[in-house]
Amino acid sequence: MSAEILIIDDNSDIRFLISSLLKDRGFFIRQAANYNQALSEIDKKLPDIAIIDVKLDKGDNDGIELLTHIKKKDVDIPVIIISGHANIKMAVDSLKSGAFEFIQKPFDSQRLINFVNRAVENYGLKKENKNLQNKLFHSYDLIGKSPSIMKLKEQIKKLSLTESRVFIFGPAGSGKELVARKIHKNSNRAKKSLIILNGALLDPEKYELELFGSENKDGTILYGALEKASNGILLIDEVSEIPLETQAKILRVLTDQKFKRLNGNHDINVNVRIICTSSKNINKEIEDGNFREDLYHRLNVVPIYIEPLKNRKDDIPLLIDYFSKTIPYSYGVPKFEIDANNLYLFEYDWPGNVRELRNLVERIAILSPNEKKENINMIINESLKKVSINKTDVSEKNFSFPLKEARENFEKSYLTLQLKKFKGNISKTADFVGMERSALHRKLKTLGIKGIN
Repeated sequence: MSAEILIIDDNSDIRFLISSLLKDRGFFIRQAANYNQALSEIDKKLPDIAIIDVKLDKGDNDGIELLTHIKKKDVDIPVIIISGHANIKMAVDSLKSGAFEFIQKPFDSQRLINFVNRAVENYGLKKENKNLQNKLFHSYDLIGKSPSIMKLKEQIKKLSLTESRVFIFGPAGSGKELVARKIHKNSNRAKKSLIILNGALLDPEKYELELFGSENKDGTILYGALEKASNGILLIDEVSEIPLETQAKILRVLTDQKFKRLNGNHDINVNVRIICTSSKNINKEIEDGNFREDLYHRLNVVPIYIEPLKNRKDDIPLLIDYFSKTIPYSYGVPKFEIDANNLYLFEYDWPGNVRELRNLVERIAILSPNEKKENINMIINESLKKVSINKTDVSEKNFSFPLKEARENFEKSYLTLQLKKFKGNISKTADFVGMERSALHRKLKTLGIKGIN
């Protein structure tokens, strides 16, 4: 479907020129000749792109008022500002207000078309990204009831009401980005952008370009993450991967609240909340000279630590239930049931954390959504490389023992694993294995199993 463009200009010749140029390229065009008409068109239906003259019939900057009105409704809609009375201050003010581009009359037709094509691409990518985020972060819920997750939820609740910088620590795959998204979603900046800059994935030579943007020789501007996140939140993922030279410039931005684009001469004031993440030991990175201590103290106003999944295995059944419901919905496949009490799931250390667990459920959804629970258990066992079965099943070595001793070996392994699963809680273990609490105590004493933490 072709993009819908709203052209707002009090000059009928300009409207006709722009309309003709864009209609020839397959765009659907709407027009407004004054401020009130424009307001009516915007409120009736938001366009995909707007091209607005700065000065209409209401005042000197009523085009900027319309820009602000559109951005309040949908911050992602690209707005191209045009003016026949342009100066540097006007251009800067419009860009600070959220304009996608600024162009002066009389303008080059090809330049305007290039701006429109870029705006269409930009808006399409943002819409696609939002759809993807909705699938990946279906409800923005942190799943779990372990003490560490309950504490984390409480921290997020408090931090969402503040403007403090946050530093999220945790192993890879533990959910650091999800925590940042949760803070953004519940903050006063929720209607503004959350921009993610991944320090681990960028080319080291492009950090500053991605962060600060640049002013090109042809007059076009490439906006960096700091400007894209204006009035919103900038998430710097794996911040420890950023080169020391760039770290010094980030520190300067935090101190001065302004920066210059690459090749630029004008200061850009910045109003952005910064959240950082790291899966590395930052103190060691500082000791090794890889991370600036002064920047760390600036960023680490409120630290959050996410426990690895192996330390909160009582969350596994809840995560299994959550993913086995949401993933089939995302992929359009039938729902399936996973045995959340499968011992493999609790014996495994989950080095990839929640992401690895999600990947396992996703693999089942793609490859075997119609399998029976028993067959899905076999898929899980195979996927986890039989890490735990060698400790619990009646393997070949048990056949070398008399029946009584083999049974004792099995019971000892089985009950030890169940105790680990329930973190030594006798009552929960007894309920699960189907024994009276006192009978389980006697059995543990007979088998020589001591308390497990």
